[in-house]
Amino acid sequence: MDEMTGPRLALVFPGQGAQQAGMGRPWASSPGWFLAERASEVSGRDVVELLLRADDAYLRRTDNAQLATFVLEMVILSELRQVLPAAGRPLVCAGHSLGEYAALVAAGVIGFEDGVRLVAARGEAMRKACADAPGTMAVVLGLSAGELEKAAASVREDGGRVWVANLNSPQQTVLSGEADAVERCSAVAVGLGATRVVSIPVGGAFHTPLMAPAAVSFERTLAGTEFLHGFTPVVANVDARPYRGSDGWPEFLKRQLTSPVRWSDSVRTMADELHCDMFVEIGPGRTLTGLARKTAPRVSRLTVGEPGQLPAVPTPLPSTPTRSVA
Repeated sequence: MDEMTGPRLALVFPGQGAQQAGMGRPWASSPGWFLAERASEVSGRDVVELLLRADDAYLRRTDNAQLATFVLEMVILSELRQVLPAAGRPLVCAGHSLGEYAALVAAGVIGFEDGVRLVAARGEAMRKACADAPGTMAVVLGLSAGELEKAAASVREDGGRVWVANLNSPQQTVLSGEADAVERCSAVAVGLGATRVVSIPVGGAFHTPLMAPAAVSFERTLAGTEFLHGFTPVVANVDARPYRGSDGWPEFLKRQLTSPVRWSDSVRTMADELHCDMFVEIGPGRTLTGLARKTAPRVSRLTVGEPGQLPAVPTPLPSTPTRSVA
């Protein structure tokens, strides 16, 4: 940690799948809650209802999950910056899939209202693509990404449509594709030594070529969005490299829909190349801090998903984690 400038923070934001029914309730009386109300006006959707009263089934729908998760992350970020000044000027930002949009707002690359419009359009485009080409996803544990890609390639050679979608940690990778192909590939993975395969309850093959129609329709929204230079880089999902707002983000975001999320490499970029002191996960759950522990164990981690997890005073954080780590 730099004694003069404070902790070198990497702000990281989870994506779809982190949502929980009622996840906005602990934050509804906070000053930052106005962002949920503003998001409702901008999107034409009742975001407050999604955050406070939507049940798990309704919140699981792609467009609902994405909009609700993004907005809650913005509310939490607003509150965090009131007590942790370093969060206002982080060393770097990154987000997992949907979380990349929260990272871009946090870095000053896009404005909050543009973020709402992008996320709403993205969720709707992906929902339609899922309806046209249903799919599913599965987490594979205990097998390297390279071995899993070999398994997926063998299934594709037999006509199956399955791909590696998320490279989350050295021992956690996600498959995505048509349901039967994912099932076949999972069986091959177990034969290669995977210790566990866990189905993800989604109706789409995210981050695969099956999302190509969503990328095409979403491109129009991207073209109408202003991308600023920003004040800190964001590590892109598509190649795990840090970029400013002037470095082609519309193309990165379009590619992200059909390309793997290279999260493990992104964590290494932030920890080993940019030398961050602490990963701060902003949003529901603690998935990303858990993955960071496996990929970059020397870096401290902080989870902020509920008001009680906010730092108590605006002072530099210690170099070892003081709050929950998955």
